[in-house]
Amino acid sequence: MANGEPRAKTNKEQADVEEFLQTESGGRAATGPAAVILFVVPLCWSLFQLWIASPLPYVVEFGIFNSTEARSIHLAFASFLAFAAFPMIRGKHVNHVPVYDWVLALAAAFSAAYLYLFYDQLATRPGAPITQDLIVALGGLVLLLEATRRALGLPLTIVATVFIVYALAGPYMPDVISHKGASLEKLASHQWLGTEGVFGVALGVSTGFVFLFVLFGALLERAGAGNYFIQVAYALLGHMRGGPAKAAVVSSGLSGVISGSSIANVVTTGTFTIPLMKRVGFPATKAGAVEVAASTNGQLTPPIMGAAAFLMVEYVGISYIEVIKHAILPALISYVALIYIVHLEACKMNMQGVERLDRPSLAQRMLTWVVLLLGLSVLTLAVYYGIGWVKDALGSDAVWVLAPLLLLAYVGLVWYATRFPELKEDDPNEAMAELPPVGPTVKTGLYYLLPVVVLVWCLTVERFSPQLSAFWATLFMIFIIVTQRPLKAMFHKHGAVGGALLDGCGDLFHSLVTGARNMVGIGVATATAGIVVGTVTLTGIGLVMTQFVEFISGGNLLAMLVFTALISLILGMGLPTTANYIVVSTLMAPVIVTLGAQNGLLVPLIAVHLFVFYFGILADDTPPVGLAAYAAAAISGGDPIRTGIQGFTYDIRTAILPFMFIFNTQLLLIGLSGWFDLLVTIFSAVTAMLVFSAATQGYWFTRSKHWETALLLLITFTLFRPGFWWDMMYPPTESRPGTEIMQYVDQVPVDEPIVLQASGMSLDGNDVSTFVELPLPEGATPEDRLMQAGLELRADGDRMVVDFVGFGTAAEDAGIYFDWTIDSVQVALERPPKELMFIPALLLLAVLAFGQIRRRSREGATPAAGAA
Repeated sequence: MANGEPRAKTNKEQADVEEFLQTESGGRAATGPAAVILFVVPLCWSLFQLWIASPLPYVVEFGIFNSTEARSIHLAFASFLAFAAFPMIRGKHVNHVPVYDWVLALAAAFSAAYLYLFYDQLATRPGAPITQDLIVALGGLVLLLEATRRALGLPLTIVATVFIVYALAGPYMPDVISHKGASLEKLASHQWLGTEGVFGVALGVSTGFVFLFVLFGALLERAGAGNYFIQVAYALLGHMRGGPAKAAVVSSGLSGVISGSSIANVVTTGTFTIPLMKRVGFPATKAGAVEVAASTNGQLTPPIMGAAAFLMVEYVGISYIEVIKHAILPALISYVALIYIVHLEACKMNMQGVERLDRPSLAQRMLTWVVLLLGLSVLTLAVYYGIGWVKDALGSDAVWVLAPLLLLAYVGLVWYATRFPELKEDDPNEAMAELPPVGPTVKTGLYYLLPVVVLVWCLTVERFSPQLSAFWATLFMIFIIVTQRPLKAMFHKHGAVGGALLDGCGDLFHSLVTGARNMVGIGVATATAGIVVGTVTLTGIGLVMTQFVEFISGGNLLAMLVFTALISLILGMGLPTTANYIVVSTLMAPVIVTLGAQNGLLVPLIAVHLFVFYFGILADDTPPVGLAAYAAAAISGGDPIRTGIQGFTYDIRTAILPFMFIFNTQLLLIGLSGWFDLLVTIFSAVTAMLVFSAATQGYWFTRSKHWETALLLLITFTLFRPGFWWDMMYPPTESRPGTEIMQYVDQVPVDEPIVLQASGMSLDGNDVSTFVELPLPEGATPEDRLMQAGLELRADGDRMVVDFVGFGTAAEDAGIYFDWTIDSVQVALERPPKELMFIPALLLLAVLAFGQIRRRSREGATPAAGAA
């Protein structure tokens, strides 16, 4: 509240908070034998996942599971726990498990494990299921939908049900979305008895990668790292204007990066951050909205991105490191902007920071911002360049040198931590009088960064798979959680080392159980999202969506992107992050690729997937569903709809990013010419986002006039997409007839792509005209280079006709077919760099800043808002 006194929650608000916490942490708190089962089964699940991720099965040649068997067992655990841990009716049977739930849990687990139990028999009858197979498959689908409803609520359940009905009732649908339909037998076989539906790629990613990262997060939280991140954020930022809100952005971001759900992040970190923001003067609605925006952004931030990063590896076909590289800059500038928005809000309300015991110097403040904004990148670079040379020098023997050094560093940092007071859990109901000192606060948990060092080393230097990298990082985190208490007891000379070791083992077992229970929702969500994927492959609805968007957009490129964004928002409402990405990427990504190519916009596939993913995630704070906003409102006591609207106004900065990187892929670090180009891209993007934040908040150095806001938006657009204006003066390409393709091919450097406009009849019998990008390998002649790319052409009068397309070649991948016509070739033109447009934009920005500073001086306004 405005007076700084926290308001006590009503019984209803407290119940709402408990409901959200219950949903995100595993449902029932059972007692008696049920509690033992709900402890042992998740523990076994975690041990199973660690086993299949480790190299041990191949060393001892025992317990080796193929991907389908592992997915089957994974879903069996998730389905069993969904029925055993979540009641049929929310709020009833919270402390015990009725008999019918045990029966349903066992039936669901058997249905999911059917592919493992009868793997050999099913392999002998592919596509020809017997009656038993169909009964299990149909029963499994029904039980999976119910498990999803219990664990995640109705939204995803309704989406999956609609797709099942659509698959069955295709002939009865309106003409624009009709299809020949599928029989019940075909539906059951496709969705359950193979790897096209429920047991597809999505569940495979949940089995292979996601579980380990969720477990890694649970271990970090139990070890005390969650509280450490929050305390460090407050120590570093709490003294600034609106400091607790800025700290909430950072701490929620750190937690959100690991968390697999923006809702889970809100109900965990928000329990501490929202009351703190209210204590320093933020209204309930804005306090909840800041937490929602920060938690939502965490799902967009590498390295995990709510597990979507691992799915993108499979769907886009690029390496995990490439996904991180492309996603990092948009996520970073979005976070910078959110911190700046909080600062502007604090300036508008004339807030002051909380007093801190130590006064940092200017150099310390600058270092703080570098660490906070570039922390993960700095750590990655430090590992890659700082100790990466050891791998080059010692090869496979590097591990025998680095492992002892890692253990030594861990013991040393734990000893160092014992020289400072233990961090206490913050009490949201206490007044915030002063902040803890930065130095001691930071130093108490430096060893929590070592598992992240292991993860970064495995991913970037060893180039292990994400699954194996997560396994080694998790293994080291297990070592930390078991040994940190005994080491501290030994260094404190308390003499209770044995008891501390038992406590550490207890922490480990509880972490393994918590990690597994946190995975129940994600496990059933990825399986249920597989129903959507299976329906798309069964019915061809992807093509229907393309035709639908093309129809309503009238062929206009920008309208097509807007409609795709809106549909992604609608599809993403109420879905957890992983299922969200699966649904929107399966349905909407092909729309942008196809329609964009037809309109001359050739977009890298990763940009398309990030576009739909961004808008799917923004559904978490978009009314009327906006589940993250409801969770935040339950904690803050604010109105959920107003919290969602306010959160979306904060997140509008994130909503413009996908449009910008579709048209300017340099924001995804694609097509950069060197370090200078990278620095210019980062500077322009960050500046543009800060200017946009000032424009949308109506406040910069002082309150902005309408014409100033309009000019700020114009500057934002120019900095984000300088090519829009530059292309009007200096066209980037010119179109030449397809008959001149050989002359141009001879001039193209090796492995550079050539852009062609081609037309002809598609596989579905429609006449299409589209642009394609074809990489050109080395060759003796132009004809030879095209043949190496899989394309053979022949002149037919004034036309250049496709005479042959090689199977599995770049030409086939590009979507060129036999007997098509090459209508034109796009030739790149020499022109000045488009970045010259930054000069007039920055000059106009300087003029606006000068005008606002003068007006603020005349009005006697508050101190400058331009510097945080």
